[in-house]
This record gives sequence, C-alpha cells and structure tokens, in this order.
Amino acid sequence: MRDDSAVTSAPQEPAARPLEFRTVPADASPARELITAMVDELEAFYGRIDRPGMPSATAGDFAPPDGVCLVGLLGDEPVCVGAVKRLGPGLAEIKRMYVAPAGRSKGVARALLGALEDAARERGYERVRLDTGPRQPHARTLYLSAGYTEIPDYNGNPAASFWAEKDL
Repeated sequence: MRDDSAVTSAPQEPAARPLEFRTVPADASPARELITAMVDELEAFYGRIDRPGMPSATAGDFAPPDGVCLVGLLGDEPVCVGAVKRLGPGLAEIKRMYVAPAGRSKGVARALLGALEDAARERGYERVRLDTGPRQPHARTLYLSAGYTEIPDYNGNPAASFWAEKDL
C-alpha cells in the first residue's frame, strides 16, 4: 500500500475576499468618489448625467428613512456603489449603480443589485424600477436576467433607452 502522508499539495490560492456592503451617505467618502467616477465614465456616452433636466439623484434622495446608499467593499477596497430612492407608496428606484474597474467581472454588479433590492424591501418597498442607456447593454442583460421586466419610460430620462421594474 502506498503511503502519501508525506506528500504535500501545491499551495492553494487564497480564498476570494468576500464582498461586504455598508450604508454610506451618498455625499460622503467613499460613496461620493464612486458616484463621481460613474458620472465621469458615463459622460463619454451620454454627456453629463448630473445636469439639469435629468431625473433627480441627489444625496437627499438617497437619505434615510426612504432611501439608502450602499458601498461594496472587497477587503478594504471600495469597488461599487448604488442607491435606492422613493418614487411613491411601495415603489422605489435603483440609481447610481456603478462597479469600479477593480470589481468588474467578479459578480459584483449582480451582488450589488441584490443588496439594493434587499435594502428596498427592508424599507417597505414592494416594487423597484430602474433605467439604463443604450451604451450599456451589459446592464440591460443583468437586469433582465435578474427578473426585471421592461416597462415604458417612467422618468423622462433622456439618456435612457431601457426602463424596467421588478416586484420584490
């Protein structure tokens, strides 16, 4: 009988760092910097999305008790942000979803979307809506795969081409 007790295996890669979500005011660090990075990145596609005439997405919109802003961290590194704002009784909107380059292709966007849905549910919302533009097909694919259903334009966002909602 062969004795393998002295054989050591090759070192294994360290376990992936867990993604942790924290509530952070949208105008405080690191949420502020992540939102700024998102706005700056989208400028090449749509112009400034924080200009007059765009749907409201202020820090006040995302403040408790009706709203929330979440930052996702991998270890100590902030890699994503997203927020929930009230639209009406039982209805919220997911806004400012952004994954920094360091968090991309790691399932972070899907985890963020789930965390935002959970946060909306915790605040008593029964349904959430969101939108995205034509230059973000990956976002549309994510939303459809997460159970969102396309709906007509609900917010007059001139940069959007896809509007959707989901019952929570």
